[in-house]
Amino acid sequence: METMDVVLTRLDHDFTMIFITTFLLLFFFSTLVKSIKAKQANITYRSVSNLFTPAELSFYHVLKKAVSEQFEIFGKVRIADVIQPGKHLNQKSWRIAVNRIQSKHFDYVICDPETLTIMAVIELDDANHNAENNSNRDRLVNEICQSANIQLIRFDTKSAYQVGYVREAINDVLSSRS
Repeated sequence: METMDVVLTRLDHDFTMIFITTFLLLFFFSTLVKSIKAKQANITYRSVSNLFTPAELSFYHVLKKAVSEQFEIFGKVRIADVIQPGKHLNQKSWRIAVNRIQSKHFDYVICDPETLTIMAVIELDDANHNAENNSNRDRLVNEICQSANIQLIRFDTKSAYQVGYVREAINDVLSSRS
């Protein structure tokens, strides 16, 4: 049998090790937090002068005329504010699905003016949409809109737009919804 002195010495040693480990962990985490706060203190922001690019603004004005009082238009709306992953997903799959759309946006969202129910979303496709990673984004947007049963209308970016053409394209898509 161990003597009481040996047991007390072992307990004293264990307590000392726990104390030292706890102290080191606290020191490490407080240093880490201070480092993160110091890095965050150096972050600055700047205002973006315009919400839309010149091409997006040009299309916006035509879009307003095309839908007149029939719809409300919102620009640069996060996809995650319009579409959410299905409730049937487990937590890991749900998080993956959210991460896929979190930092992406629709160029325009067309809503019912009274209820703000989403009627359709619009994407402007400029020359960059032929690039590999943009075509992957386009495929993702197509898939999620189809999955969420949201009408997606695509327009090629142009130097000028015809109000009648835009109105007809929107009406064609929305009338096929019925």
